[in-house]
Amino acid sequence: MHRFLEASVGQYMTRQVKTVARDTTMRELHRMFEVDDFNCYPVREGDDIVGVVSDFDFLKCFAFNPGRMVPAYDDLLSRMVVDVMTPEFIYVDPATKLTRVLQLMVDHRMKSLPVLDAEQRLVGIISRGDIMRALTESARK
Repeated sequence: MHRFLEASVGQYMTRQVKTVARDTTMRELHRMFEVDDFNCYPVREGDDIVGVVSDFDFLKCFAFNPGRMVPAYDDLLSRMVVDVMTPEFIYVDPATKLTRVLQLMVDHRMKSLPVLDAEQRLVGIISRGDIMRALTESARK
């Protein structure tokens, strides 16, 4: 377990990150969630990360309250990521300890966090699965 306490994001993050654009439709996003089996995508505008969109954000677009008329399913799938993304998001850098990431995930009920370098460039993503892998590896050694 001691090894886990010393482990950092850079050791366990996924480096090949798929992103989406602000104008990606819900239909395209749905396909990506199915194909990639991811739970979150960073939203890119040019070279900048301007938000994140999770499977929960996707589902929120289908939630209705009694005072709202229900739009057609195709209309909902035509909406864009910018309509549902989370523009203010938590991120970490590669040197962040996994213990800190774990605490952020628990406190904010998040499944994944983007990893940005000192210049705010996307360099990876760290997920619950990555944390679980680090815990398992630490227990074996």
